[in-house]
Amino acid sequence: MKYFSLQNKQHIVSFEDAVVQGLAPDKGLYFPERIPAFEKDFLDNIEKHNDLDIAYTAIRSFVGDEIPEATLRQIIADTLSFPFPVQKVAGDIYALELFHGPTLAFKDVGARFMAGCLGYFRRNDTRPVTVLVATSGDTGGAVAHGFYNVPGVRVVILYPSGKVSTLQEKQLTTLNGNITALEIAGTFDDCQRMVKTAFLDAELQAHCLLTSANSINVARWLPQMFYYLLAWKQLKTSYPNVVFSVPSGNFGNICAGMMAAAMGLPVTHFVASTNVNDTVPRFMQTGQYTPGQATPTLSNAMDVADPSNFVRILELFSNSLPALKEKLTSISFDDKATAATMEQVWKEHQYMLDPHGAVGYLGLQQYLQQTGAGNDTAGVFLETAHPVKFADTAPASLQDKIVTPERVQSLYALEKKAVQLPNDYKALKDWLTAN
Repeated sequence: MKYFSLQNKQHIVSFEDAVVQGLAPDKGLYFPERIPAFEKDFLDNIEKHNDLDIAYTAIRSFVGDEIPEATLRQIIADTLSFPFPVQKVAGDIYALELFHGPTLAFKDVGARFMAGCLGYFRRNDTRPVTVLVATSGDTGGAVAHGFYNVPGVRVVILYPSGKVSTLQEKQLTTLNGNITALEIAGTFDDCQRMVKTAFLDAELQAHCLLTSANSINVARWLPQMFYYLLAWKQLKTSYPNVVFSVPSGNFGNICAGMMAAAMGLPVTHFVASTNVNDTVPRFMQTGQYTPGQATPTLSNAMDVADPSNFVRILELFSNSLPALKEKLTSISFDDKATAATMEQVWKEHQYMLDPHGAVGYLGLQQYLQQTGAGNDTAGVFLETAHPVKFADTAPASLQDKIVTPERVQSLYALEKKAVQLPNDYKALKDWLTAN
């Protein structure tokens, strides 16, 4: 499989180059030159396949022969070393729980898969590589743990000061070793802009080899297809129709689901549920893409005003808004609705939502009500992070009911180590050059 830049389709690279470069030299995101199709027999009998074989079938065409089958299967096994259960919440509404990994967030999948791929590609290269990544909350911890102690790789994580939760900050600032956290006086969009600028800085690139571990990287983005397939496997025998509502910030997660659908996964519809950072919901209504400044919310991992991956979604639909609307609805919700939903779902169904899952639940509920879907449709919202990651901002009535998993309790006692930098690209370049 080859990949082209969405800024210039004549710029074509291998899977390895797309992973190592992260972003094309022209600032474009890489996109596969063709979309493979699942075989009908595979989808008809998916419940007979184990999870690792399903994931291998989904990703093998995108990797091609650049990673040997045995190695790729081992990377997948390391990636999917925890469960992805679909839990019934009420009636025909289900939560796809993606928080059972090491950092309690869905981004563990992409981070672990990319770490495995990059480790293989760098196995004979003595040059150190710097994984430079911006995080709005969960990406940082997932990347830090995925790449921790990977030989020849250092990880530099930019995160917005005061805009991530206590546990999120602990996860990305306490590992040390080959992990460094940079606390930026700005928003996630500022962090992401600085990272993208670094990739286009020829002088900096000559000094140190950079790659990205944000979902702009194909090895972070594509493996997120796995859990849509695994969810459908669990629901297939009970429901002919499945609607996925995805809490959406940078839109990599939902874009991966829509790629799986483009390959033949029979998803009835997708709902991109956002907080008040509503660039995409407004675009879906007006056809005008006008990002503003990111607004801090309870669902902080979605505080993204200019989602990088939306351009990939547009590519999937040949930049046709009418075609996109047939498959995607996007709805935004404010913090008041988010908090009220967290309290309501706990009171009525004894299910603890995190703020992002609450936004996903709201989007799903509104879409199902508007379309009048019957009991032949399973509504699935993605619970993208464990509620404990947001315990300090959850409604007061819920805080003492949130269970803290044993494996993260010790993090609270660890010392935060972060380098504070201004919202200024030159400061980042100077730090990278000096370190």
